[in-house]
Amino acid sequence: MRVIVVGGGIAGLSCALALHATGFEPRVYEASRAVEAVGVGINLLPHAVRELAELGLADQLDAISLAPHRLSYRDRAGEPVWEEPLGLAAGYRWPQHSVHRGRLQLLLLAAVHNRLGPDSVRTGLRFRRFEETADGVRVHFADRTSGTVTAEEADVLIGADGIDSAVRAQLWPDEGPPNANGVRMWRGVAHHPHILDGRSIVVAGHAPGDKFVAYPIEDPVAAGGDAMMNWVLEVRHGPPSHGAGRRVTPAEAVFGFASWGLPWIDPATLVEHSPSIAEYPMLDRNPLPRWSFGRVTLLGDAAHPMYPMGMNGGSQSVVDGRVLAWCLARENDPVAALLRYDRIRRPAVNAVVLANRALGPEEVLARAAELGGPLPGDRAERISRRYKKLSRGTVAQVNTHESWTVPRDAARRRAE
Repeated sequence: MRVIVVGGGIAGLSCALALHATGFEPRVYEASRAVEAVGVGINLLPHAVRELAELGLADQLDAISLAPHRLSYRDRAGEPVWEEPLGLAAGYRWPQHSVHRGRLQLLLLAAVHNRLGPDSVRTGLRFRRFEETADGVRVHFADRTSGTVTAEEADVLIGADGIDSAVRAQLWPDEGPPNANGVRMWRGVAHHPHILDGRSIVVAGHAPGDKFVAYPIEDPVAAGGDAMMNWVLEVRHGPPSHGAGRRVTPAEAVFGFASWGLPWIDPATLVEHSPSIAEYPMLDRNPLPRWSFGRVTLLGDAAHPMYPMGMNGGSQSVVDGRVLAWCLARENDPVAALLRYDRIRRPAVNAVVLANRALGPEEVLARAAELGGPLPGDRAERISRRYKKLSRGTVAQVNTHESWTVPRDAARRRAE
């Protein structure tokens, strides 16, 4: 079966690896001229780490990331509101991983090249359009260097091209731009001494637009040195946002931290040691009533972009790819396979999108702010447990669900 994946990010590359593991030989098309180690930090939750481990990437992931064992919610003065264990410390069979997004993307790219060949990812080709044919789908790409438009034939087309997905735009031409809630995220990566116990994710504040997040993604090179710290400051003030990637000046960032009191971290050091600070608007899209049309479907942020509550966006994208590969391997008809994938994944992930609009697990901070102090543990646990169950991320759900792995020979027989 010929499968084209549009988008060479985390979603597209992990999907390609999942497809290969079930016996397919997908081709990935990426609009960027090169896949580079750009971006800031990301967390992979245990339900995503399980899927990557079953693809044989556990050791490589361990080598480039840190495994946090505590989530610490704090108020604006840095005082604890509620804490819970993460990953192995919470009873999962797989850890949670905090990692630089660019390093994760390069790890996945290297695995794709190693397993599928150096020509399996083609860069500098921008998706233009597709049309279904009698026995497949024809996909048109424009070469960003020459401007030449070429057409490729496939049995299945997967749109994994992010929140501004061109594949989604063809399927849903009247949708319009993403939804913005007015929050802008100032994001940076800086050398800074470890905070708290060195394996904690801190989420402080009380609501979107008044929140600070920090966690390490790399240990110090030498004892007593600085770790690599990922940080995010959410704001609603300042000059108008002009889309993702606007550079925030050090003076702006220092002003943004002025009203915070965080005794366990030095915001001035964060700002000074961040090579760049970029602004990203907080965006999502309305849940779709359908992802799959004939031989075309959506995956990752192209299917379900969500507000960054609960650290779930990238993790859900990894699970998407595994489920999609399983469906294609189990069904003789690719159209039936894509519909099956749609039925399994779309309702569940759409619910996460809506939950994130309602703060997701970070409702803990909002309720604590209303009380003016720490949230009672049983109430905080209910909020956390409800969100984990909704996102299929409880310890029991992750540890005991049946594997999405399909023997390669079974998938190959169906592909033939």
